[in-house]
Amino acid sequence: MLSATAVSEQVFSSDKAEFRLETVAQNLEHPWSLAFLPDGSMLVTEREGRLRIIRDGALVDEPVSGLPELVVSGQGGLLDVILHPDFETNQILFLSYAHKVSREGMTTRVARAKLDGNRLSDVEVIFEALPRGTTGRHFAGRMEFDRDGNLYVAVGDRGEMNRAQATDDDAGGVHRLTTDGDPAPGNPFTDDPTVNDTFFTYGNRNIQGMTIHPETGEIWSHEHGPRGGDEINIIRAGNNYGWPDVTYGIDYSGVPITDKTTMEGVTDPLHYWDPSIAPSGMAFYTGDQFPEWQGDLFVGALKMRKLVRLSLDNEDVKEEEDLLEDLGERIRDVRMGPDGALWLLTDHSDGKVYRIVPAE
Repeated sequence: MLSATAVSEQVFSSDKAEFRLETVAQNLEHPWSLAFLPDGSMLVTEREGRLRIIRDGALVDEPVSGLPELVVSGQGGLLDVILHPDFETNQILFLSYAHKVSREGMTTRVARAKLDGNRLSDVEVIFEALPRGTTGRHFAGRMEFDRDGNLYVAVGDRGEMNRAQATDDDAGGVHRLTTDGDPAPGNPFTDDPTVNDTFFTYGNRNIQGMTIHPETGEIWSHEHGPRGGDEINIIRAGNNYGWPDVTYGIDYSGVPITDKTTMEGVTDPLHYWDPSIAPSGMAFYTGDQFPEWQGDLFVGALKMRKLVRLSLDNEDVKEEEDLLEDLGERIRDVRMGPDGALWLLTDHSDGKVYRIVPAE
């Protein structure tokens, strides 16, 4: 059972439930991702390059040591953390992060490591998106495991939109790997010499949320559009999600990117936002603390500073509700906790870990 000592509490109302927002930890510098350890502790990444532990309801002062070499630049830094499916026996975890080689630029990397107390050991880079880019944008970096133990890794277009349609370029798509970093068996392009073997999907702009559907086992994601056109997608083998040939958004300058919102050979989004909410983090609610939320999808929003609840009928969005608008904080990550509560991270220089529980 997770232990959490609330520093402060706030009560909010939604269409279906009243809930209490507990502050579990604070003073985190731009926290990015949250993972729950079997002993009830939690791991939190800080984009500024630190991996932190919350133990017995308190943030441990000393960061975890032994992290791989990384760079903090623009949107890049230490990004996602996810546990190996057999973590309880092998203590292996995976980190995504930005890495720089001065003459070649920056990219998204994934490293595997063993958590040994308050340090990492046996650190090994298992994936590196190539070629590198010169911008500090769109690293993506969200990860998820499927039920077969394959690791899905999102790589953004790196702020160079046409790279998302170039399948000999690792940018702008989702890669499916084994836990050793090899192309996963059954990847859709392994027989095509023009496409990198790790590719699972392409045409993705900048995925910032990824989660597994609790019933179907499919991987769901959302990604940032430009000015408008944030999307929710189901990540299916070999699909092209269209960026930048198809989008509901326009360029930040106001100039149209394309006049197409759909086209043959491109997968339409399950749901989209216009104007953009800048989604980040996502989780299906599967706990018993809020039976009225069972099966709903929760998405954090950076730009619009809220938590979005989507009620679904299979793959159709039937209801959309905005929560925590009065909180006024950028929601970076959303996680379903093993305690039946929803957990949130806020993107701020004094970032917080929140837990959502029933108001009673």
